[in-house]
Amino acid sequence: MSHFVVSFMKDVLGNNGRQIEICQSTVEIDAPSEGMAAELAKQRFCKAKRLCEWSLHADRIQVKTG
Repeated sequence: MSHFVVSFMKDVLGNNGRQIEICQSTVEIDAPSEGMAAELAKQRFCKAKRLCEWSLHADRIQVKTG
């Protein structure tokens, strides 16, 4: 098992009217692969935020080995 840090990222408009990227949430996961870590993190994110689909709150995810 490897350890991964999965971040849920969202693009928003900043005070100056320019697009900026913010992190909505970060989930730490132990999983056998990066793909499995992403799927498990999506499930945890949805459960924590009470969502049926993670993309309602984030535009993309970033998976890093931790």
